[in-house]
Amino acid sequence: MISIKRGKVTKIIKKLEGRTDILVNIDNKDENAINYDYLTGCIAVGDEVILNTTAVELNLGTGGYHFVICNLNVSNQSIDTKGHIMKLRYTPFQLKTYAVEEQESPYHKLFHEFKSLNDMPVLVGTLHSMLVPISSTLKYLNNNIKIAFIMTDGAALPLYLSNAIYELKEKNIIYKTITLGHAFGGDYEVVNIYNALIAAKEIAKCDIAIVTMGPGIVGTGTPYGFTGVEQGHIADAVNDLGGISITVPRITFKDERERHYGFSHHSLTVLSKIMKTRSNIALPNFSLEHETIIMKQIKENNLMQKHNIFKIEKNILEQALDQYGLEVKSMGRDLKNDPEFFATCSAAAIYAVSLLNNQ
Repeated sequence: MISIKRGKVTKIIKKLEGRTDILVNIDNKDENAINYDYLTGCIAVGDEVILNTTAVELNLGTGGYHFVICNLNVSNQSIDTKGHIMKLRYTPFQLKTYAVEEQESPYHKLFHEFKSLNDMPVLVGTLHSMLVPISSTLKYLNNNIKIAFIMTDGAALPLYLSNAIYELKEKNIIYKTITLGHAFGGDYEVVNIYNALIAAKEIAKCDIAIVTMGPGIVGTGTPYGFTGVEQGHIADAVNDLGGISITVPRITFKDERERHYGFSHHSLTVLSKIMKTRSNIALPNFSLEHETIIMKQIKENNLMQKHNIFKIEKNILEQALDQYGLEVKSMGRDLKNDPEFFATCSAAAIYAVSLLNNQ
């Protein structure tokens, strides 16, 4: 079930590509809302709207935003003739996209001719908050590098929800974006992870790719009940296509939940039980106490036998963030409050650049 309310737009807060942040008066109170322009049309002050208020009422992690279901002042909206691949299929919001691999696409032939990723490094993360530390480190180490960001449909479906993407593209850190499955809004739309990887290599002509879900992650506290299990399948796909998979573990010593202490149980499950192929894991320096915990988890889950594990001695994340004027945050914690999480992301990027330098 969803919670629905009616309101009136009182202010346009911010207008971005594909998204407008607004204030809506609901029951004589102004509240934040997001309008996805390609779903519900352009929006203006005074428009009457129908809102999905479910997430805010449940206090979920959407930043306190409602979402516009319908703008009652938009009576008709037309679509262009290109493309026929539907996303959000068989829902009231199903939308037509122009997927790069469909028959009418000028890129269709490339997918038939594809042979290999030719050792292209692909960093596979889980949380969307990994994107900024990984991409800023990559760009800091090699300003000429072309980075593709591939967003899965494991969490938020509209790329437009990600404030990080707007900033990373504006600062020329991310070169191209690709959205797969039911996720939408990328520079290129694709059907699945295999064609997303091919598109990053053959269409976007990128040197390296980062794959994560969008903002948000679903977890249930059960061994396999989290959307991050996709990380294992994605790393396997990278290896299947002749790329070099770099799996970025979720490591923190600031989460109060025991199952996320050190290696998160999400990462341990993926690395020890989900993945069927061998991947590369880069780890930063930890304190002696934390190193003992990490090594114990590695041993107990036989990760040394299953994967290639490398130690990265240097930590240049703070310099990279300073150079680009960026900040990082994950689960409400910043670099100062969760240094191990972000250092692990940056270590993976340092290792990826070393692979490029050796090619």
